[in-house]
Amino acid sequence: MELMTILLRTLFTYFFILLLLRLMGKRELGKMSVFDVVISIMLAEMAVLAIEEAQKAAINFYLPMIAIGLLEIGMAFLSLKSRRIRNWLEGSPSVLIENGQIREHELRKNRINLDDLLIQLRQKNISNLADVEFAILEPTGELSVFPKKEGQQSMPSDDLKETPEVPVSTVAYSGLPIPLILDGKVREDALKQIGKNTFWLKQQIHNRGIREFREISYCSYDSEGRLYIDKKDKPRPNR
Repeated sequence: MELMTILLRTLFTYFFILLLLRLMGKRELGKMSVFDVVISIMLAEMAVLAIEEAQKAAINFYLPMIAIGLLEIGMAFLSLKSRRIRNWLEGSPSVLIENGQIREHELRKNRINLDDLLIQLRQKNISNLADVEFAILEPTGELSVFPKKEGQQSMPSDDLKETPEVPVSTVAYSGLPIPLILDGKVREDALKQIGKNTFWLKQQIHNRGIREFREISYCSYDSEGRLYIDKKDKPRPNR
């Protein structure tokens, strides 16, 4: 008898959750925000309890699920009416790269390091950070990338526009652009890979008007012998 009860509850829970998700909207089936993830976890947990706790009344589980469904529908309605509520529930997009420059404060705000950013860019078939015009982190966690237009020259940063990006040495490296500096720290293994040393890199940044490695957020070297340099954000004055 108990097995039959579990079987019936399983079938009923399946169609009940299916109906509830349909009522909450197709947005639940796509990329989910943090709020959507919480709702989904709670529904899944209650569905499991409704099947396992066959000795308890079904209403004890299905009523809370209905309440969660109504809460989701209500919050979705409020988010349509208020941008402030929508941003609070789902978050707002964050611009990680703007006009080809990395926004370090946005990386820190979203707890993303440069390695994570480079991984996501490679997943978008972007091999060189210098080719990116805009990169926007969506509320769903997806990274939207807008490459620079063909023929648009890659400039290291606004502060370095007077220095054209030209090959700095004879190429001794082939492959994807390799990061030489991440978060102000020199990668000695990367320098060895291209047959260079710290003294050579120091000379290159001095030629760009940069005194210390710690002033640089990201620096890469490509197979054409070009350096791409992105300086760290300047501290904003207190108001």
